[in-house]
Amino acid sequence: MPPATLTAAAATPSAPTAKPRPPQRRRRGVRRTPGEWAVDLTIVVLLAALAFVTLYPFLYVLTISLSSNAESQQVGFHLLPVDPTFDAWRAVLESSGILRAYGNTIIRTVAGTFLSVLLTSMMAYPLAQKTFPHRRLINFLLLFSLLFGGGFIPLFLLVKNLGMLDTRWSLILPGAVAAMNVILMRNFFQAIPRELTEAARVDGASELRILFRVVLPLSKPVLAVISLWTALAHWNSWFDALLYINDPDKQVLQMFIRNTVVTQHDAIITDVGSTIGQSAPSPQSLSAAAIMIATLPIIILYPFLQRYFTQGILLGSVKG
Repeated sequence: MPPATLTAAAATPSAPTAKPRPPQRRRRGVRRTPGEWAVDLTIVVLLAALAFVTLYPFLYVLTISLSSNAESQQVGFHLLPVDPTFDAWRAVLESSGILRAYGNTIIRTVAGTFLSVLLTSMMAYPLAQKTFPHRRLINFLLLFSLLFGGGFIPLFLLVKNLGMLDTRWSLILPGAVAAMNVILMRNFFQAIPRELTEAARVDGASELRILFRVVLPLSKPVLAVISLWTALAHWNSWFDALLYINDPDKQVLQMFIRNTVVTQHDAIITDVGSTIGQSAPSPQSLSAAAIMIATLPIIILYPFLQRYFTQGILLGSVKG
């Protein structure tokens, strides 16, 4: 480079370096008006009141079940027991009647839920196939059964003519297949890609094999939802047992609680050979303890299936 060029380059001032920008401050949230604070406060108060109104009956029953004889018979607001005792719980658990009713209810719930899910899936699978003959007619009959029913008298006569009175089948078979569950599961099956079932058919799999090996393993959310609904219905049901069951050895748990609460307050004490006195549990405590013992299994089981609840309903009702 010639000397003149070097001199000119040296004389030229260098471009100013860009200064680092200061870190931008986070924008402060928009200032809320007093009206907005008042609305939020009102919503919080209303939700808290609603939660308290919902939980208080359960807390009241728990408090009465843990209260002494004198305390449980006091009229007024009960929030927590002053002198908690498990005498009522012990008397209920030592009763052979409630243990027998527990066994009958567990048998009914397990068998009824398994049979209901099995029959519902076997009915929903062909209805989800567009090539199934008379598919529209059967779907129409399902919807029709949701709007119209025969009532209790025809159902009672049907159970009686089939010879199922005073048997456990009278508590399981009449409600084994519910139209709403079939529609929900059918919609879920329709959302499964057809390529999976077509590939299984090409490999020579039968329809039952496709259902149990391909479709049902992909349908765990809707199976969990229907199992939860059916199990809750069987566990809490008592009216069908009142109609069909006369044998005390086959009574379910809810009927035992009904008899304890409504007509036979001292049945548990009589069963364990206790006498009513100042130290014995009151009828109110026995009834409350029986209700709590019957409710605890559902309370323990529900959180494990809750995560499938919303997912199964959305997938089964929106898709397809």
